[in-house]
Amino acid sequence: MELTDNDPSRRRFVKCLAGAGAALGISTLSQSSQGNDPQANVPRHKIKLGFDNFSVRAFGWKAPQLLDYAATLKVDSLFLSDLDVYESFNDAYLKGIKAKADDLGIQIHAGTGSICPSSKTFNKRHGTAEEHLALTIRVARAVGSPVARCYLGNADDRRSPGGITAHINNVIKVCRSVRSQAVDAGVKVAVENHAGDMQSWELVTLIEEAGRNFVGAAMDPGNAAWAMEDPLLNLENLGPYAVTTSIRDSMVWEDNDGAKVQWAAVGEGIVNFPEYMKRFAELCPNVPIHIETISGFARSLPYLKNDFWKAYGKARAHDLAMFIALAKRGKPIDPFKVAEGKDKRTAEQEYQKGELERSLKYCRDVLKLGLKS
Repeated sequence: MELTDNDPSRRRFVKCLAGAGAALGISTLSQSSQGNDPQANVPRHKIKLGFDNFSVRAFGWKAPQLLDYAATLKVDSLFLSDLDVYESFNDAYLKGIKAKADDLGIQIHAGTGSICPSSKTFNKRHGTAEEHLALTIRVARAVGSPVARCYLGNADDRRSPGGITAHINNVIKVCRSVRSQAVDAGVKVAVENHAGDMQSWELVTLIEEAGRNFVGAAMDPGNAAWAMEDPLLNLENLGPYAVTTSIRDSMVWEDNDGAKVQWAAVGEGIVNFPEYMKRFAELCPNVPIHIETISGFARSLPYLKNDFWKAYGKARAHDLAMFIALAKRGKPIDPFKVAEGKDKRTAEQEYQKGELERSLKYCRDVLKLGLKS
């Protein structure tokens, strides 16, 4: 069904979708509907547990410091998701990082930012998009990472000339240009669903067109919520393609214009992670779980406003109904605020550490993740 900008019945259409979702009994992952009892009979999953360094970005730590911190947390994996954590790209330094990780018994997953030359998020600091991705693959190989994570851009790219499809085509070209380097290095290019840029079905299209033999998905259920997707739907679509993850919880609730999404520590949002992990273990049992907590602010998704749909073209009614059903069960949560008189950076550091460490505890105690737990 094509939803045009001048469609006068859009609001009725969306309300009907919500009702249809409820009537059909569409499965969602809300805690309120499924329960998130810490005493639930959750099986132990032999899945590596770790974190994304962006979770503790306020510290400004480099790779050696991040590895030391990871060791104190007794995690199995560390996702170094940007190139700024390295003090050098020379082989001796990178091999030293690998050696340190090996000594600590920690696997590294490596990554970078946008590789889409047409996205406003793309940074030319590392050369062309092709050169940037090739560098990330070389770094990944040197530090022993099986993946080189990257992404397209963010939700604003959906509103640029040519829409998200034009950017997807550009990412496909960039990925294809480094195929031989990736295959020779034994590294998979892991494209993330990032900041509302692509819905899961769009990322699947990108992966298939670029080449599934060397391109996979960096799966992020928090970013799925920013793209109006129930995390379960995102998991079903991307799970078979997933090679790495960045995981956080989300709270979704309705407002007058549609819905709002605010990320949260794992176990403190609306996602039923015991159910999520049961399905995750079935779809991608050898993929590590990396906690990437980014919390404290809400994003608006005004899908009851006509202008919103210019960025989406065709509406996938079932997918939208699932998201609306999720939003109906959520509730507003307070944003993060620095206490009066407290140093902002110190407050952010404490907040970020708290969010990450509570998430890891929940993953160990409730979800029974981690090989060292």
